[in-house]
Amino acid sequence: MLRFFNVVVCLVLASVALGAATSNKEQGRLENCGTVMQEILAVPDNIPQALLETAECVIVIPSMTKVAVGVGGSYGRGAMVCRTGKAYDGPWGSPAMYSLEGGSFGLQLGGESTDVVFLVMNNRGVDALLSSKVKLGGNASAAAGPKGRSLEASTDASMRAEILSYSRSRGLFAGVSLEGTSLRPDDDANAQVYGRKLSARSIVAGDGILTPASGRAFVDVLQKNAPHNQSKGTTR
Repeated sequence: MLRFFNVVVCLVLASVALGAATSNKEQGRLENCGTVMQEILAVPDNIPQALLETAECVIVIPSMTKVAVGVGGSYGRGAMVCRTGKAYDGPWGSPAMYSLEGGSFGLQLGGESTDVVFLVMNNRGVDALLSSKVKLGGNASAAAGPKGRSLEASTDASMRAEILSYSRSRGLFAGVSLEGTSLRPDDDANAQVYGRKLSARSIVAGDGILTPASGRAFVDVLQKNAPHNQSKGTTR
């Protein structure tokens, strides 16, 4: 009987330790999102300020990896932060965890590990991302984002897109087409970060949900660099 009790205790402790390790992993991933965003915005030729100031949400997938050589796919996990308010015109809110899956992108991303940033430019893009798994170029229009201090290099396609995408690999930052990639809410990661089950929609809606300490850097860098949604009051 005592031996059985000891086995049960060991299993419970192992389960608790595994849960804590998973939680720490997701917290670390969320912290890394803030680091990546800060580093990207610090380089001279980064995301145009006008685009960041009119984005409804920003998604960062740090260290996306290729899961196979040549014909394989790519996979990554990160977080999305949206502006608060029904019209997405308030301060930046709490982060919701997201996963990325997609086909092989060949040499256009380069390197073994790539940081990816998505700007969600309008309500349609946000609604699609909050509703279910979204295939870029399918459920939501997507384009490679222009970069630099001005929008002179932008195209009509990028200006009409609901989601703009960028990548950073081996120190190089560029707009990159990620059509065919899928983004979906990561509810399991949300549970690890917040300590309870939460959907991406409920996190973005606010509902009194406080930003965890691991997400403060991500939210703060967006609030510092683009505190107001400059698209409101204009025709989009």
